Amino acid sequence: MAAPLASLLAALRSLLFVLWLTVTVAPWATAVLLISLFAKGDRVYWACAGWLRLAIHSARWICGVQWRIEGMDNLPSQAARRSAVILLPKHQSTWETFAFPALMSHPLAYVFKRELLYVPFFGWAMARMDMIHIDRSKRAEAWAKVAEQGKHLAAQGNWVIMFPEGTRTARGQKGEYKTGGTRLAIETGVPVVPIAATSGRCWPRKSFLLRPGVVDISIGRPIAPQGREAGELMREVEAWIEAEMQRLDPEAYPSAAAPGAARSSAALQA
Repeated sequence: MAAPLASLLAALRSLLFVLWLTVTVAPWATAVLLISLFAKGDRVYWACAGWLRLAIHSARWICGVQWRIEGMDNLPSQAARRSAVILLPKHQSTWETFAFPALMSHPLAYVFKRELLYVPFFGWAMARMDMIHIDRSKRAEAWAKVAEQGKHLAAQGNWVIMFPEGTRTARGQKGEYKTGGTRLAIETGVPVVPIAATSGRCWPRKSFLLRPGVVDISIGRPIAPQGREAGELMREVEAWIEAEMQRLDPEAYPSAAAPGAARSSAALQA
């Protein structure tokens, strides 16, 4: 009976969480749209990030989804405002799309499909920020836009974030790592930062059923793009992320888990 009861509680908590997001997103996005009439840039970004911070803390309070981060010192400090990087994270869940803007010290510019702009309130607020929205059906045009806006944002010190697998992958699985992020790094001269995140452990893809647990995030060291080739650089990023995923979440990779492998610790968000 314990397992069915736990599943029922998880479902009820997940429903409450989704309802809470639905209730809060409309007034928050409306406030952001009003703010954007009088301000722009970072002020609008951090206003939006406030709702994302509310979302991940609500997931913690309501559903028991906590997080643990290591390697934050591999990123430029908050004082280094003009130090741009390109973040290349593992993508398993909606959780990290909410969490990264809430946890990072610099504004992030996502590269995303333009259809998201039409999502009521949420998409409208996104349209007011410095993001890179593309038409995936026009590949050459999309890349030109990524390169142009990526250079502009990097010059401002903003961090561009791209999910190299393109879409969410199931826990324990690996998608095809595409070279858009490393191509942009070579174009701009900005280093790439690989990131592993075990969000699928608590919030699986294509699901709104959240499970209590800990999302482990590991941030790798920046990799300079100078003198590198895009495919070769992405293979290095892929190798680091996938090895780190096996270390952080050995249950999802039973064939690769080493007996007695030590798990590094960081501050658990209480």
